[in-house]
Amino acid sequence: MTLDEIRDNFAYLDDWEDRYRYIIELGRSLTPLPDAARTDENKVRGCTSQVWLVTTPRATNDGRVLDFTGDSDAHIVRGLIAILFATYSGRRPEEILGVDPGTVFTELGLKEHLSPQRSNGLASMVRRIHLDAEAALAA
Repeated sequence: MTLDEIRDNFAYLDDWEDRYRYIIELGRSLTPLPDAARTDENKVRGCTSQVWLVTTPRATNDGRVLDFTGDSDAHIVRGLIAILFATYSGRRPEEILGVDPGTVFTELGLKEHLSPQRSNGLASMVRRIHLDAEAALAA
């Protein structure tokens, strides 16, 4: 699922209950994270729910990009992870660092409709993705 497809689907759904259900469906579409990847090293700090994020560099004709896999023990958080992956996965590190997540979340209306704990967790996931992109640039 691309970010543009998610935006289009959000625009089609008027009711936030429907949007929450859609976010949960997005989470169900995530590739399952192997149990071996559910390590302390992959755990994202600052999330109320348990969240694991694995960053994998991949060489392409356009340079090195980062792919992400992850999971959470909370359905809505899994959907937020799917939105983050649509935003960041398959991009070069400098592109990742150039994306303003606040703009994406505002466009989708997430800023106004997430609890403070979920918003903090989302910020922690973005921070982790940015740290991994910075580390990839430094490598």
